[in-house]
Amino acid sequence: MVYKGGKGPTVKLAADGTRHEVAAEPPTAWPSTTGAGDAFAAGFPGGPSRRCLPGWRWPPAASAPGTGCATSAAPPAVLASAVMLTISPEVADALASSRPVVALESTVFSTLGLPAPANAEALQRCLAAVRRNGAVPALTAVLDGRPCVGVAEGDHERILGGSAKVAERDLGVAVGLGWEVGCTTVSASVALAAAAGVATFATGGIGGVHRGVELTGDVSADLDALARHRVVTVSAGAKAFLDLARTLEDLETRSVPVLGFATDDFPAFYARSSGLRVPHRVEGAAAVAAVARARWALGGGGLLVANPIPVADELPEEADALADALAAAEAAGVRGAAVTPFVLGRIAEATEGRSVPANLALAEHNAAVAATIAVELARLA
Repeated sequence: MVYKGGKGPTVKLAADGTRHEVAAEPPTAWPSTTGAGDAFAAGFPGGPSRRCLPGWRWPPAASAPGTGCATSAAPPAVLASAVMLTISPEVADALASSRPVVALESTVFSTLGLPAPANAEALQRCLAAVRRNGAVPALTAVLDGRPCVGVAEGDHERILGGSAKVAERDLGVAVGLGWEVGCTTVSASVALAAAAGVATFATGGIGGVHRGVELTGDVSADLDALARHRVVTVSAGAKAFLDLARTLEDLETRSVPVLGFATDDFPAFYARSSGLRVPHRVEGAAAVAAVARARWALGGGGLLVANPIPVADELPEEADALADALAAAEAAGVRGAAVTPFVLGRIAEATEGRSVPANLALAEHNAAVAATIAVELARLA
């Protein structure tokens, strides 16, 4: 959290490329600890690389070397913690200068998402799509126990080989236990983006209400994250194996606006239409930005932008493959987080690998659209 009246830590780069944070100037008054982290200012003077996570205080006294977070409690109610949000220099600089930034999850680029080498190709295409459309990409992950917004290129291989999934509920576990690599899901990515002050996020498809929820109670934490955090999420609808009608109803219950991006239909990942209508249609990024600004001014949370897969990449045979994959999952007793990789793997087999290029295309397309929205949001700032 940025504290008004004080000067945040600045980062200096030594000749060998190492980073050194200098002490912060104290603010005139201690801020409340009740903030959710979504109201971060654009950035610290000097472009810091770290901020405290939401709900934690950061008194500038007795800062631990190289961290910027206090090791002693002053005043008494302060939580002394060296656990902080790590923001890459490029992302920190963009935020400090109010330039557009797009957050990306890391699960889709790991072994949990796409098979190699498609995962590496997907990462490069998404990063390039964000830059090509005028924004700075901010890959999210937990690395060496640090929650990161923006990952250095040298750490990309660690993401590609990652095998531990981190949802928002798991962030404290991954940080507290010092996980080497934690690949963020939608919920964790949205939470970290909001904490960093990044207002736009792109993913392939969100989680939602699972089929048979009346028996299992299985509802993705993605929906709660979308409702609570002030972030625009761009996706190709929800994953097709979910109960999409109930997912839309749940989003309505949580007061999450669903905007069809130049479409009247709610997409179903590989399919441009699920047969369900979206509540609202918008024709471009400027309209999304205007809705987001109005929603946040009225005290609302996040928004979902439903962006269909490009026409040329749609999989017409996906419906039959999905039905077979779901039947196989049920027969094998696959539940919870294991459903996504199981079903996607079966669909890839059934479509003879054609689902993988489709997955890459929709992820790249969502990253590009998210970047145009981030640009429009920056213009309204």
